Amino acid sequence: VQLQASGGGLVQPGGSLRLSCAASGFTLAYKGIGWFRQAPGKEREGVSCISSGGGTYYKDSVKGRFTISRDNAKNSVYLQMTGLKPEDTAAYYCATGRCSVTGVARDIGTWGQGTLVTVSS
Repeated sequence: VQLQASGGGLVQPGGSLRLSCAASGFTLAYKGIGWFRQAPGKEREGVSCISSGGGTYYKDSVKGRFTISRDNAKNSVYLQMTGLKPEDTAAYYCATGRCSVTGVARDIGTWGQGTLVTVSS
């Protein structure tokens, strides 16, 4: 049972990236999936979550800029990030869990490896 996050990179402020979270060893469609991020020297924070039913939830600071989606046929969840800001710089992780309305996934089951997003000019 594994999750693998990918798609990070270096982008200029105002730019876009799409992160992917691919599952192996289990069917992702039956799980809530959350995205988290951890900036250097800061605690990990929940960013967004998508429930097994397709409900989507976001941290206030990313609402209107980030979009979470899932493709069950590809056993993957995506995080489309637009209007990126330097404060979005962090390692991003996906995890299985139960979505809360704040965008934070709780009762985490499986963590994926992170992918680094750097927003800088």
